[in-house]
Amino acid sequence: MKIPFVALDHVVLRTNDVARLRHFYIEVLGCTLEKVQDDIGLVQLRAGDALIDLVDVAGKIGRQGGVAPGPEGHNLDHFCLRVEPFDDEAIRKGLASHGVTLGEVVQRYGAHGEGPSCYLSDPDGNTVELKGPATSPPVGGH
Repeated sequence: MKIPFVALDHVVLRTNDVARLRHFYIEVLGCTLEKVQDDIGLVQLRAGDALIDLVDVAGKIGRQGGVAPGPEGHNLDHFCLRVEPFDDEAIRKGLASHGVTLGEVVQRYGAHGEGPSCYLSDPDGNTVELKGPATSPPVGGH
């Protein structure tokens, strides 16, 4: 049986500074606050149809993940947020107003095919890819 995947549901980022990442993802990237569970050290942010979970490494569930991420290693290479419409000039200008540098926009292959894509880093050094709509269909024809 093939698993009928639809989309990314959530990604979990472990952090030493939940407030800093919460500010970044809400104020800079435009996510919205979904749910806060202080008793376990979890903040959930809405990013379109997906959630970004921020886990305090000193919190109840954060301690289960071991040592906190640092500059010499991360728990994640990158994650990708689908952006539609993709206006790279507006995105770049908005991010620059928060002191965030956006990488070069190039065509990259993603879940929906080839399309515009660029990278940025959050305050903990996690790489975030912003991906626009496909300009060519995926290889599998989805």
